[in-house]
Amino acid sequence: MGNFKLEMNEYLPLRDVVFQTLRQAILRGELKPGERLMEIHLAQKLGVSRTPVREAIRKLELDGLVLMIPRKGAVVAEITATDLEDVLEVRLALEELAVRNACRKITEEQLAELKKRSEEFSKTLYGDDVSACAQADMAFHDAIYEATGNRRLVQILNNLREQMYRYRMEYLKDRQSYSALVRDHEEIVRGLEEKKEQLALEATCRHIVQQRDHIMSMLRKK
Repeated sequence: MGNFKLEMNEYLPLRDVVFQTLRQAILRGELKPGERLMEIHLAQKLGVSRTPVREAIRKLELDGLVLMIPRKGAVVAEITATDLEDVLEVRLALEELAVRNACRKITEEQLAELKKRSEEFSKTLYGDDVSACAQADMAFHDAIYEATGNRRLVQILNNLREQMYRYRMEYLKDRQSYSALVRDHEEIVRGLEEKKEQLALEATCRHIVQQRDHIMSMLRKK
């Protein structure tokens, strides 16, 4: 079992703190795919009762990070090619819809915020914190979603990004992909700024397809 500790937050209920701690441990690879999640051991490790651990595991199952297997119990979900294809197929369709809407509706203020987040993402690439890169990448895409003005679309994309997070983390471990990521972000920004929908759509599609191809290649090597 990984060397993670309870990440306390005085503003969150204990069950949410346990959930966030276990979620990050899975995303960082401290709890590995296929590893059993035994309530009593996790409770002892985190210094809490079994109840918040049980609740956290149920929530992780809903997010697709944990599977319940008969006669074995809870295990960390594997990163599979099928799951990747399914998630990215949905993400691509929704991202294209978001870009189309944002291209028509984005304001100068929202565009400035998008540029700022693009620059912040580029800066994270010079460090060694993959989690910070992933957070900055999500923040960039969130700015596009917000510019659509479609609250339901934003809600669906936010739910989907939880399932995307592990794949995003795997992709960002490959430093050779960084220049392509920055280029894609810049072209998406330019497309939205100049109201060139096709440019923004092509960059978005390339952005997601390259991510899919890279992770598929990684999975085949395992």
